Amino acid sequence: MQRIVVTRRLPGDAHERIRGSADVRVWPDDRPIPRDVLEQQVADADGLLCMLTDRIDAPLLERAPSLQVVSTMAVGTDNIDVDACTERGIRVGNTPDVLNGATADMAIALLLAAARRIPEGMTYVREGRWRRWEPELLLGAEVHGSTLGIVGMGRIGTEIARRGLGFGMRVLYHNRHRRPEIEAQLGTLYRSLDELLAESDHVVLSCPLTEETYHLIDAQALDRMQPTATLINIARGPIVDPRALEHALRTGQIFAAALDVTEPEPIPADDPLLALPNCLIVPHLGSATLQTRKAMADLAVDNLLAGLRGEPMPACVNCHLIGR
Repeated sequence: MQRIVVTRRLPGDAHERIRGSADVRVWPDDRPIPRDVLEQQVADADGLLCMLTDRIDAPLLERAPSLQVVSTMAVGTDNIDVDACTERGIRVGNTPDVLNGATADMAIALLLAAARRIPEGMTYVREGRWRRWEPELLLGAEVHGSTLGIVGMGRIGTEIARRGLGFGMRVLYHNRHRRPEIEAQLGTLYRSLDELLAESDHVVLSCPLTEETYHLIDAQALDRMQPTATLINIARGPIVDPRALEHALRTGQIFAAALDVTEPEPIPADDPLLALPNCLIVPHLGSATLQTRKAMADLAVDNLLAGLRGEPMPACVNCHLIGR
């Protein structure tokens, strides 16, 4: 019987679907599986279903000579050495599309919360400081009719653009490759990164983490933004230089930021960003709806089981390179 390692408990009936066809080892804790335990468990594994918190690199793969499939319950594969997997003939599956809507919703929720200073308002009330209505109390930034800049016009970026248009926003985008079909369909406008940062009232990051996008938003990038602008990151934490962001928020270089992802992740409780009233941080909740997380788990299992059967995987990032 084939052996499968699952690095976290899964929502829905995903575990039952796997158990019916293989010997399954599931890490039962809420915290990520320790590296030494993962190394031991993959030693004789045929399949691995992992999370974005698990580093699947060449040294780990060296300890897993029987591994055929790595299936991640995430869209991004920056935690997986895909090249090393491809060299070993290991197929890598991910979970695109099923989380687009939920993640785009979160981007807009964070944008609204940061622009309209909702967390600051909650704190103001809870501290007993709300005594009267005041004409200049906690004035925020306009959202409807403003300019939205999206960095990364993939599936999620496109859904964010649709929602921005619903607010009557002018939507700019920057992408590695221009998307004329999206421009024609939605009326979005392509800009270079520098142009987008300078023109946008709200900047949303939805690009993948690569060598090129690591600290893409650094001190120079933040300096190009308007002092009334907000920055939203629902992509990956290391796309933003956290110390440059801290400086920009402290000095009023930009108005506010809202982060669903951080560097490092999770962010330490004593990180200076957490002390800033104009920085909203939530614990990577972009896809955190019951429906979406179940759909992600189902697709991750579909990828895993199909790969182990030698069948086409519903979503595979390197099958075209392996030739099967």
